[in-house]
Amino acid sequence: MQRFRRPFKTLPKRLRSSSLAVACLALAACASAPVQEMSDARQAIHVAEQTSIAPPAADTLQKARQLLLKAQSELEAGAYDNARQHALDARDQAIRAREQASPPLPANASGSL
Repeated sequence: MQRFRRPFKTLPKRLRSSSLAVACLALAACASAPVQEMSDARQAIHVAEQTSIAPPAADTLQKARQLLLKAQSELEAGAYDNARQHALDARDQAIRAREQASPPLPANASGSL
């Protein structure tokens, strides 16, 4: 018994266009709001703010705040991929600010007394 297979190219043009549109919409619906990334960025900024910040670190922290604001506005606009990336960048900048503010530990500091 021979199966009848109809390749995609032989489908009517309208059906192909509709199928493609449905597939694109389905993929777009899969993008979710970057809730966790936004939360992580806010927490990292809060921790950095609790550290005594020197001028170079203050600039980095300000950049983190600006990136978080940009992520928030993109989130509200529905640009989830851009919002996610800016939230991750904000988190990284806040961590960098905290690291810049904290003096490095001495080489012989092993944590034991």
